[in-house]
Parts: sequence; C-alpha cells; structure tokens
Amino acid sequence: MLGAIEAGGTKFVCAIADLNLNIIDKIVIDTQTPDKTLTQVIQFFSNYPIQSLGIGCFGPVDIDINSKTYGYITSTPKLPWQNFNFVQAITTHFSVPIAFNTDVNIAAYGEFRLGVARNKNSCIYLTIGTGIGGGVILNKKILASHHHPEMGHIFIRRDEQDKFVGNCPFHNDCLEGLASGPAVEKRWNIKPANIPDDHFAWDLEAFYLAQAIANYTLIFAPDMIILGGGIMHKAHLLPKVKVEFLKLLNGYFPIRSVDDYLTLPALENNSGIIGGLLLAQDLLNN
Repeated sequence: MLGAIEAGGTKFVCAIADLNLNIIDKIVIDTQTPDKTLTQVIQFFSNYPIQSLGIGCFGPVDIDINSKTYGYITSTPKLPWQNFNFVQAITTHFSVPIAFNTDVNIAAYGEFRLGVARNKNSCIYLTIGTGIGGGVILNKKILASHHHPEMGHIFIRRDEQDKFVGNCPFHNDCLEGLASGPAVEKRWNIKPANIPDDHFAWDLEAFYLAQAIANYTLIFAPDMIILGGGIMHKAHLLPKVKVEFLKLLNGYFPIRSVDDYLTLPALENNSGIIGGLLLAQDLLNN
C-alpha cells in the first residue's frame, strides 16, 4: 500500500492507496501543534501496512537529502513548527522509504502526471490560500536544488491605491503579504469568501497575481501555469487575472492561448495528495 501526506498550513490530508493509486482511505486533520497533529497522522497510518510514503509539506522546508537538517520545517511563520524535524517524526514510527518535498511541488507533480498538465514538458502550480507558494516542473522533473523556490515571497509593484502595509512577518508587502487569503481578509476586514464579486478587492488581487505570473512566465517559460488554492474558488477571479496578465506582457512573450496557459487544476483539491501518492509509487518503482 502507498501512503501520502499533504501537510498544509490549515489542514493535513492523509491518504492510503493501493499500488495502482486507487484511494482506499483518506482523512483530513486540522493543523495544530506538531504533537497534536502528528498523533492523529500516525494513528491513521498505523491501521495500514504502507510500503512507502510521499510527503508534501508547507514551507520553507529542507529538501536537500545531504543536509543535516533534511526533512525539517525551517523558518515558517507557524511558530510551533519552526525547526521541526518532520521526517524523523514519521520515521520513528514507520520504517518505509519516504519522499519529502513541498506541498506545492507535489501538487504540481500530481497535475503534471495525471491532471491538466498531463503530456506537457513543464508547468507551474501556484496555490493562493493561507499562504502563496509555487511548485515547478521543468523537463518533466520537479525543480530541485539545495532549496525549493519560494515563489510567494517575490516582490511586486504596489497599486497606488493600496495603503495596506502587508501581512508577511518576514517581508510585509511581498506577494504573499499582499495577496494571500489572510492578507485579503486583513486589508478589507472581510473573509474572502464573503467579499462581493464586484468589490475592488478582486481587481487588486488580479493585479498582484498577474504580476507574479508574468514574472514566472518570463523566468521559466513553462508550458502552462495552474492556479489553485482557496482564493481561486472565486470563479470570476481567473478571467480578471488573464486580462491583467496579457496587459502586463503587452505582446512581448508569445502566449498562443491564455485560456490554455492559465488554468485551474483538473484534480481540483486532490492535486497534492495524488502527487504525494505518485511520489510514493515512484519510490517502489525506481
């Protein structure tokens, strides 16, 4: 059996699947302290004879297999999780091969292998929710180095009308500080789900997201960019982002079809957990 953990800032999703990726059982756990959260995670997996485990975790995390802190969550704003050895906490209970990466990288991998980016050579998965993060597939592989990209913390131009100081504890007004779900809520004092579709908040959000997407396009030139996360549940937002994106590029970069280039995930909310199961499957096949 295969196991997967999509460890997000708000919730952990854990799943069990057979070797053909058919999901047998799944559980959703609120992200609390490491002790409270992982007690439930370990209890869930203890019920099954898993052979390998794919983990995608909110970051920053150390994914360098040769590093002394490999498997750690590092400088996260979630204080109880700072410098927490995630992989060791799991291997203490389960003696199986583990693939460890970011939650956005495994979501990108899921969409690349079985989702909307299937049959492509490259893609970017951007999630806009509790935080903002990006996973990158280039030449059919997850972009890997000594550290994963931190695509939510790039610096963008501020709209002249926006006086909000920003919500990132490290950078204030980086992309995440201006456009994440908590930033939107703090700026307008309304939960994003309750903000009317015709509110200026969404024009501002589209402007900030389009800037980031234009930057990623010019740097990576991927085959497509997939936009996931809770903020993207607002159906009217993606069309606004496309308009702003094309306006910013101003014909400089060849986009044949913006509707094919900027898309929502085909696997919906399951991109990450499927990506984690695929990594677990890879461990047994390689």
